[in-house]
Amino acid sequence: MLGTLCTLITALTCVSAVTLVTQKPPVVTLRRGETATMDCNLGTVTNSAARWYKQIPGGVPQYILMNYHGWSSPRYGSGFSSPKFTSTHQSQTDYRLIISTVEERDSAVYYCKTWDSSVNEWVFGQGTKLTVTSSSLPPPVLTVFPPSSAELQSNKASLVCLSTQSVPFVDVSWSAAGSPVSSGISTSTAVQQPDQTFQISSYLSIQTSDWNMDKVYTCRVSLGSQTSEKTINKSHCPTEDQ
Repeated sequence: MLGTLCTLITALTCVSAVTLVTQKPPVVTLRRGETATMDCNLGTVTNSAARWYKQIPGGVPQYILMNYHGWSSPRYGSGFSSPKFTSTHQSQTDYRLIISTVEERDSAVYYCKTWDSSVNEWVFGQGTKLTVTSSSLPPPVLTVFPPSSAELQSNKASLVCLSTQSVPFVDVSWSAAGSPVSSGISTSTAVQQPDQTFQISSYLSIQTSDWNMDKVYTCRVSLGSQTSEKTINKSHCPTEDQ
């Protein structure tokens, strides 16, 4: 029994853990024309390239480039090239993606990936979210929908705020009677539309009694320096379910 236990312990100590790929910063917000930099650490991996991908919410990841500390320059995927995209390395495990003269269409989540040969697995970082804004960007367009008549028969109901904007990432917040709301909020990821705009839906769960008391609710969506807001309450709701 003791021999079996010792064999098991020995086996467990020899099991390799998957490397931890880390990216920083988690969020980058820039204005059009600036330069984006994001870093990736491959953890325990020193003999594999760092691969970078761009993903627009709801879209397929696009392979940008890969870089290896033994190469003189990165190798690019289709549709990506220098000097717009480039990569450097600071060590065998530290890599940087650089995007020059950013535009609104560069807004996306950028992922770093490497191959961990000790466990024969691809390993991704958590991603860096890049948002590019400019003064020429139109503010988000908001539509707020009231609770349905069926919902109002119960104690709980939902308000829906639909935001349409030109980039995939915005900040959505709600307030009730002028006070910020911190719970009961569920906001979707952006979905790209046929006209290349993006839509986000945010749901606020409310008490039916508060709605019937004509409490005023505000949906606020911020995109860089641009902010749009829309209010709704029972007495000003253009429906017959009042």
